[in-house]
Amino acid sequence: MGMESKYIWMDGKLVEFEKATVHVLTPALHYGAAVFEGIRSYKTDGKGAAIFRLVDHAERLIDSAKIFGFRDLKTTANDVVEGCVEVVKANGFGDSYIRPLLFLSGGAWDLNVDHGTASLAIAAWNWDNYLGEESLAKGIRANISTFTRHHVNVNMTKAKISGNYANSFLAKTESVRLGFDEAILLDPQGYVAECTGENLFVIRNGTLCTPATAPVLEGITRSSIFEIATDLGLEVKEQPISRDQLYIADEVFVCGTAAECIGLSEIDFRKIGDGRTGPITRSIQKIFHNAIRAKDPRYEKWCYFVV
Repeated sequence: MGMESKYIWMDGKLVEFEKATVHVLTPALHYGAAVFEGIRSYKTDGKGAAIFRLVDHAERLIDSAKIFGFRDLKTTANDVVEGCVEVVKANGFGDSYIRPLLFLSGGAWDLNVDHGTASLAIAAWNWDNYLGEESLAKGIRANISTFTRHHVNVNMTKAKISGNYANSFLAKTESVRLGFDEAILLDPQGYVAECTGENLFVIRNGTLCTPATAPVLEGITRSSIFEIATDLGLEVKEQPISRDQLYIADEVFVCGTAAECIGLSEIDFRKIGDGRTGPITRSIQKIFHNAIRAKDPRYEKWCYFVV
């Protein structure tokens, strides 16, 4: 995956890609003292690039900063929106991935966020589907990780804090080394939580079930799937899901900004449904992929156009 671009936005101005650097003693590098977002931009037919749910992502970044403990933060959600638009426009991107990062760039060596200096960087690069185009039809293989999702009072699960993702690194690396594509993490009570970068849905007898938001990240793609499924006339429930309920599901799929919407064909060597992306998942996929490219007027509200 090439992450190169012409420019990266840093603290209010565009900087050439090669010059967008930080010092090795930047505290965010040592302690994971940063919050971030993953956002997607898509080509549209005649409307320029559309950044999917940009305002929601910008607001969540600021919420993550508040949860982490940043006080008197000068950066606003509107600053994030303007920076994302500027970096997409300056690089001439259509389909791209956008990464705003709000990080401690100085101070805080005493582990007190109040003694640190905050900086904001926004990068963007060309990026196709995170889990591969072939996975849209065939689905992917997953396993239950030996690593547990964070307890809600250990690392804040509603914030995209950089340090939280050591948990995801451990789980994903283990699963890929075992021959799987993705890992499913259980919460500290033993119920299904989420994957390393995606929320999870189970379909059985035409009903969609997903874990409640308490132990998981409140995914923006997750909320989009809620609305799409409801518009399709499907019932969506938030409830605890046990590991064995995954095995007997008709369909299971995961969703997130990077992964978009991907079916699981197999979990722990057990075939899910017929071992391919199921019909309800395909219906949701189709509408979602039209929505992100502004091809469905019902969901054009989610598109922030860069012209």
